[in-house]
Amino acid sequence: METNNILGNTVPNSITGNIVPKKVFFTKGAGRSIRELESFESALRDAGISQYNLVRVSSIIPPNCEVIPKEKGIPLLHPGGITFLVLARIQSDEPNRLMSASIGLAIPRDVNTYGYLSEYEDYGESDEVAGEKAEDMAATMLASTLGIDFDVDQSWDEKEQVFKMSGKMVKTSNVTQSAVVGKDGHWTCAVAAAVFIL
Repeated sequence: METNNILGNTVPNSITGNIVPKKVFFTKGAGRSIRELESFESALRDAGISQYNLVRVSSIIPPNCEVIPKEKGIPLLHPGGITFLVLARIQSDEPNRLMSASIGLAIPRDVNTYGYLSEYEDYGESDEVAGEKAEDMAATMLASTLGIDFDVDQSWDEKEQVFKMSGKMVKTSNVTQSAVVGKDGHWTCAVAAAVFIL
């Protein structure tokens, strides 16, 4: 077995390169606590992914990666297991503060071509607005890769029509969690995630 040397340690290539997810599921959650970290943990618990060692990765959906429901994805993971995900996270303790975390998805028609995920977080936006922005970002990145001609200044609705008419993009969607900090000023966290299954 070939190995790589990382910081003086010998690590199998199967760990350091070409780990390609076969499936992905989407989830979201919100949490509150008097402590910032505990609000994050609570949001992960609400999303159903607090029991894993989470590793954030960038935003590519591999070719032939199957999108599955969360209910089918969770049983494929193991508590304490290293779990790769694209994560959007936002937190605040400012009373009455609205926040949203969103993951956008864009998949090409050609299953042998990779797609895109995007993470988006912002304050003062509803889940509908944040979700549309995340979806727009993922679709725009995919469209530029596929050579689809579009005007970046167009609204999402206009770009979506151009993308669909090109015949090169089969699906766009988003998963978004919004939350409002209570009047008590307790830390509030919103998360959205695309969780990979190896």
